[in-house]
Amino acid sequence: MVNRCNWAGNDPLYQKYHNEEWGVPVHDDQKLFEMLCLEGAQAGLSWITILRKRENYRKAFSHFDAKKIARYDSDKIEKLLQNEGIVRNKLKIAAFITNAKCFLEVQKEFGSFDKYIWQFTGGKPIVNNWKSLKEIPANTNESDLMSKDLKKRGLKFVGSTICYAFMQACGLVNDHIQKCFLHRM
Repeated sequence: MVNRCNWAGNDPLYQKYHNEEWGVPVHDDQKLFEMLCLEGAQAGLSWITILRKRENYRKAFSHFDAKKIARYDSDKIEKLLQNEGIVRNKLKIAAFITNAKCFLEVQKEFGSFDKYIWQFTGGKPIVNNWKSLKEIPANTNESDLMSKDLKKRGLKFVGSTICYAFMQACGLVNDHIQKCFLHRM
């Protein structure tokens, strides 16, 4: 029996996500953009809902190619609003497009989104030592700073709690609890 973080439960998709992705440092700009978008899509919903729709999101949003998404027009938005495979929320769909444009600007300014986003943790993962899920915060000073800066740059659905979930998902933070087999990966 493998000890993992309790939130992964018994759902094979959740366990696979926990075991193979959550907390693993990501440095690929396209993957970082995908996760930032999906974490924003999660707002008000559970992560498993978005995780189950992730392949649909990838197909619907050009595999998170920011250059393509930045050019989406009103016809494409209408098609997306009809797509039952994603969460059909007009504000969230519009945020993907806005965020794609802002993401491209960040890449231009910093050379990569990776270089920009990892500055909030000093370029390396923050490894925490939580004994239980109850100890894990919803946000931190780092996620507050990230959120504030992303908002200043025009991104949407990037509140501090969403930023912290993004940081956990992309390995900027390792929040695997002490008993989890991935705590000291």
